[in-house]
Amino acid sequence: MRKIISFMHISLDGYVAGPHGEMDWIKVDEEIFDHVGKRVSESDTALYGRVTYQMMESYWPTAGDMPDASKHDIEHSKWYNKAQKIVMSETMKDAPANTKIISGKLSQSIHELKEQPGNDILLFGSPTATHALIQQNLIDGYWLFVNPIILGKGVSLFTGIKDQVKLKLLTTRQFASGVTELNYIVDR
Repeated sequence: MRKIISFMHISLDGYVAGPHGEMDWIKVDEEIFDHVGKRVSESDTALYGRVTYQMMESYWPTAGDMPDASKHDIEHSKWYNKAQKIVMSETMKDAPANTKIISGKLSQSIHELKEQPGNDILLFGSPTATHALIQQNLIDGYWLFVNPIILGKGVSLFTGIKDQVKLKLLTTRQFASGVTELNYIVDR
């Protein structure tokens, strides 16, 4: 069965965005891009909330075609265009090819998605979608990039948790930028 892995940059105090959605504190560089690119390329499905999907869709389909495209832009754009995209949204009605919208019956839809053939499903960013999945115990792992900053307030990753969630640490990695990768699987 496929797993849903939440991929998120997070502050040391557990926030994924500042109070107004700002993410200018997130550290990314070639070392992180190369590392993330390897794992992302092993996945064939991306899961997004509507807001994050629309942000991604406005950039990634053509990012690799730009004259000043970086290696990361070219590689991720190719992957993005091939990957199946799933969008959790109650308001979005139309989607381009290779994109499916989930609205309503979240638990049933996610379980059906997990039963389809393929690799792990990466849930990119999307704090609201992540919160909905956390509340229904539908996330199987957390791939977190802890940034060396304390925000003090903002959008918390772990909101709406009703019961304790035990995790098993799979790997860690320290990057030169001070970012630390923590890769957990839910210990059920």
